[in-house]
Amino acid sequence: MSSDRVVARWRREPLFGPGGRVAVLGLGASGFAAAKLAAALGAEVYASDTGTGPELRGAREELAGQGITAELGRHDLDKVLGSDLVVTSPGIPSSAPVRGAVAGAAVAEVAEVELAFRALQARVIGVTGTNGKTTVTELTARVLAGAGIGAPPSGNAGRPLSEVAMTSPQPPWTVVELSSFQLSGTRDFRCDIGALLNLAPDHLDAYSTVGDYYRDKARIFGGADPDSRWVINADDNEVCAMAAGVAGESYVVSLEAHDLPGAYLDQEEMLSYRPAPGSEIEHWGSAGGLRLHGRHNIHNALTAGVLARLAGASTSAISRRLASFGGLPHRMAVVGEWEGVQWINDSKATNVAAVVAAVRGLERPYCLLLGGRHKGEAYGGLADALGPLCRMVIAYGEAGRTIESDLGSSRTVLRAGSLAEAVEKARAATCAGDVVLLSPACSSYDEFRNYEARGREFERLARPGGENSAGEERSSPAAAEAVL
Repeated sequence: MSSDRVVARWRREPLFGPGGRVAVLGLGASGFAAAKLAAALGAEVYASDTGTGPELRGAREELAGQGITAELGRHDLDKVLGSDLVVTSPGIPSSAPVRGAVAGAAVAEVAEVELAFRALQARVIGVTGTNGKTTVTELTARVLAGAGIGAPPSGNAGRPLSEVAMTSPQPPWTVVELSSFQLSGTRDFRCDIGALLNLAPDHLDAYSTVGDYYRDKARIFGGADPDSRWVINADDNEVCAMAAGVAGESYVVSLEAHDLPGAYLDQEEMLSYRPAPGSEIEHWGSAGGLRLHGRHNIHNALTAGVLARLAGASTSAISRRLASFGGLPHRMAVVGEWEGVQWINDSKATNVAAVVAAVRGLERPYCLLLGGRHKGEAYGGLADALGPLCRMVIAYGEAGRTIESDLGSSRTVLRAGSLAEAVEKARAATCAGDVVLLSPACSSYDEFRNYEARGREFERLARPGGENSAGEERSSPAAAEAVL
């Protein structure tokens, strides 16, 4: 796309002038798209990543073919600090030396979503929260597609927002999943419709306190005005407190009936929606008709329904798509059942709150696989939630010793060095009627590049004979910045 076509779509004052120098840190999906967008907007772009893998080499070559300077294996601080603007990929933590250097030099720094927003025509449905973001983002986009309304998923899920900003013609909407790391780098980013799903401690390996993490989440409300519309989880006290007094209209979602605008589960377990106080109630089908597992996913379905309704989807389109949605990979996905033991892949559950939601949806005795790289959160909060159906916990990976220390006094905990060993021990310890649940409460980076790779490896190992087939490629520290 030519620069004049993109410049014509600026929604607010541009972040740099004609010929401005922009440095893009990280060449994963979002950084790659940001480099292309900045160049299309007329910037002189320098992009870099400390990784050197084949995907990054391909990205560098493609950018070079478009006249964009890209470097692997290091960040050239002279070029970075000599820029008018630094665009940071979400995979680069604030503790990274290059981020510290940028902050110390007082160079303007923004997230990729902020750069993209300035060049975006599509209206924005923003989704954030600790858990469920990707499910709600994808489900909302699918409901709108079923209603004939273009709204591609983007941000932390789907396409980078910068890629959507370069699309011609623009879709009428885009549903943007927003991580705390993306929100931390926003200035004027504004949602036309936004959702705050839930709040629980997470990413304490990157944040000094839970309060710091919550403050970044609260930035979704930064652009609130009287025209904003918000979908709020009424069953989460932290969410309610954060959303109190925010400008715009609020629609509440709850698993309990209420009289406010929003959605709820009625006494007959029907998904119900009231657009305004005293208005006629719409029904979107029965909770029992959903293909998603767990009460938390009923909440996700209600939220997606409200978001889609506010964006113009019909009641019939919402009912159809909510009922047909079978969930996403690595989120309470049933791998299969062999010799009476069911195997469930919930690799995306990277914090304690996600594990609590997962186990509460189980109705059979289960063996829980916890482990990976510790993110700073204590596991003791799981002790009561695991309940009598939990036969045992198998704690594996770098976090195994911490998990055993936090939970060992409350229930049986076995140790394993790796995911493969954990699966082997689970197979030996379970019998017909049981469930083996991978819901790790940790990141994957001790063994795997991302949670998807971990989930695929679990699925391979779970299948009979899987331990004898080729395994997943393990994580590489050099690839860390490329992870979105």
